[in-house]
Amino acid sequence: MAVAAALHILVKTEKQANEILAMLNKGKPFGVLAKKYSTCPSGKKGGDLGEFRRGQMVKQFDDVVFKKPILTVHGPVKTKFGYHLIKTLYRN
Repeated sequence: MAVAAALHILVKTEKQANEILAMLNKGKPFGVLAKKYSTCPSGKKGGDLGEFRRGQMVKQFDDVVFKKPILTVHGPVKTKFGYHLIKTLYRN
């Protein structure tokens, strides 16, 4: 079973996600921005979702975590929860 660990920042609008992405691209730490802006409870932990298996997250999220390059920030990714910026730490 495929397992991964990821960080994410969840916000309500694509515009806000793009603004945060611009800050990340200028070198702001992911965890600091997650604590400040993420509407997900994981924001308190710097966006850390811990380890999870394929299929535990919504499909759009899973597709990024299990198919895109790791240690790169991807997004904005739209799901029923809002817009995510996702950084996969590792997967097997």
